Amino acid sequence: MKKAIITGITGQDGSYLAEFLLKKGYEVHGIVRRESFEDENKLKNIIKIKDQLILHEGSLNNHLSVYKIFSKVLPDECYHLSASSFVSYSFNDEFQTINDNFNSTHYLLSTIKEVKRECKFYFAGSSEMFGEPNISPQTESTPFNPKSIYGISKVSSFYLLKNYRNKENIFACTGIMYNHESSRRGRQFVTKKIISAAVKIKKGLQKEIYLGNLDVKRDWGYSPDYVEAMWKILQIDVADDFIISTGELHTVRDFLDIAFTYLGLEYKKYVKIDQRFFRSAEKTPLCGDSSKIRKKIGWKNRKNLTSIIYEMIDNELKLYKKV
Repeated sequence: MKKAIITGITGQDGSYLAEFLLKKGYEVHGIVRRESFEDENKLKNIIKIKDQLILHEGSLNNHLSVYKIFSKVLPDECYHLSASSFVSYSFNDEFQTINDNFNSTHYLLSTIKEVKRECKFYFAGSSEMFGEPNISPQTESTPFNPKSIYGISKVSSFYLLKNYRNKENIFACTGIMYNHESSRRGRQFVTKKIISAAVKIKKGLQKEIYLGNLDVKRDWGYSPDYVEAMWKILQIDVADDFIISTGELHTVRDFLDIAFTYLGLEYKKYVKIDQRFFRSAEKTPLCGDSSKIRKKIGWKNRKNLTSIIYEMIDNELKLYKKV
């Protein structure tokens, strides 16, 4: 039986990946912070499969903690999904973001080198690594040009990984993932904010929603589809890096229209523009060309944005039925 260890196992992607690997017959381990063990709400995404998982209390910012867990588990695959992931263009909390994201990647790679060199390593990259690209759609050869500390931390981790792959012969891959959604999306993201507000407005619990630029475009995919891509990337013979995306662009306005229309509402009646949330549209939008992973691995995204939004709304509506 293969053993896999997941960082960020309680998050959107980590929980779907855990379910996916369990179905594949893996023994699945997760590194979880102490506060998550003490607050069951933080385990809500994995609560149904918790008894099938082996969770380890530890900190990714503590090299010794990582080393001890790896020495005990000796995993065949490691999926590094944990990160300070909320993109802040104002460079708030820049030291914590850099330290959390870069150091955790470094500790994991160095531990694999020392403990089990044959462990395959997946790193969750981001379209924010491209920041303000010079071309759209972006490919794996498009130059990185990050404009946020989060993007910078991901780029630095990418090059660290590449160094371990080339000089230490570690099987390490980066999946450069574009925006991907699901019913488990965190509430700090605009997509979940829209879904939650739309349902509350439908229920008469909220009157309006405040947003920024509605014309910002995003390449939105589906988290369970992207989780399958992660696994497929670690099954290839030679380690490589891949863009994971749909290659389709939609505006925030499109997202609003689909969500509110599904609930029988007209979004224009409820949306208020607030300059606090305003972000100027990119000159060159972040849109991924995933032809490499499609051709080399045979992966493809299956669920379109409309279906994703419907699923998110249906799940949000269920929360009110439980009350």
